[in-house]
Amino acid sequence: MAVTIKDIARLANVSVTTVSRVINNKPEGVSEETRQKILKLVKELGYQPNAIARGLVTKKTKTIGLIIPDISNPFFPDIARGVEDSAHIYGYNVFLCNTDDNLEKESEYIRALKEKYVDGIIFTSSVPSDYQHIMELVRDGVPIVMMDRRMESEEIYGVFIDNYEGGYLATKHLIDLGHRKIGCITGPLKVKNARERLEGYKRALLDNGIEVDERLIFEGDYKINSGIIGTEKLLNDNKDITAIFACNDLMAYGAYKTIRSYGYKIPDDISVVGFDDILLSQIMEPQLTTIRQPAYDMGLTAARMLIKLIEGKKVSKKIIIFKPQLVIRQSTASVNEGVF
Repeated sequence: MAVTIKDIARLANVSVTTVSRVINNKPEGVSEETRQKILKLVKELGYQPNAIARGLVTKKTKTIGLIIPDISNPFFPDIARGVEDSAHIYGYNVFLCNTDDNLEKESEYIRALKEKYVDGIIFTSSVPSDYQHIMELVRDGVPIVMMDRRMESEEIYGVFIDNYEGGYLATKHLIDLGHRKIGCITGPLKVKNARERLEGYKRALLDNGIEVDERLIFEGDYKINSGIIGTEKLLNDNKDITAIFACNDLMAYGAYKTIRSYGYKIPDDISVVGFDDILLSQIMEPQLTTIRQPAYDMGLTAARMLIKLIEGKKVSKKIIIFKPQLVIRQSTASVNEGVF
């Protein structure tokens, strides 16, 4: 049977309140001799404080929730690692929740996290067009930090990448290589970051005198299969296409598969650019040219921001936006180097 705080109090011949003060490092009015006696019993008996019970007293459980939409996308485990490493430094534990981009599942996780009295939550929301459940948390006083998928609200803190700039950089790179027929496989356009990457793609075309052709745009869902399907449609509908900008690396992998199934070579026949720079991008053959967003550092930053909010410390910036970086590898080449 687990040792309780009452057991410690009985063996030390003190009140439960006195034990609680010592355990929670608030030993006001407790003699040093008594404090050492209690700490010795705690160690000898292997007493483990109940985080929820302690939280009811201290109003803190030293736990935070992390809600992400797709654990199978390597971008999000990189974020999670950054969050966990940062939380560990400050003595916090992390509850990881994967929603599969399902609002109902997300709402269930929120209820579960509230029941566990987490001190705050880091969100990458499943349905960014419906923030009612998140705003309810804000009104309830739960500290919130948004990541990746931005929510427009003056009450929300967040850590993001400049998705517009990333879309622009990817497309401009292809244009600089001489490409003019550039396909774009977007993320789900209900999501703000997908719309911003598409807007960056369009602006790069227009800034370089290239008309936006809607036939060269396919709406995907950030998963490999939509990269496969989207590339099939782009190749079938646009025989003169020479490059594809896939708005995340997973869809770029799908594009690789389809391009090869059509008998074309990368980058000799078709150049491909991705977005995220997850580890597999360096392993692909050829290695993928992509837009790097520092997922791990973003996770570190989001956790630090949330913990400051939890502990009532000043947060210098409400919104932190990381700059994307073009990483040129082997999947892009000049259009003059050989296109079909």
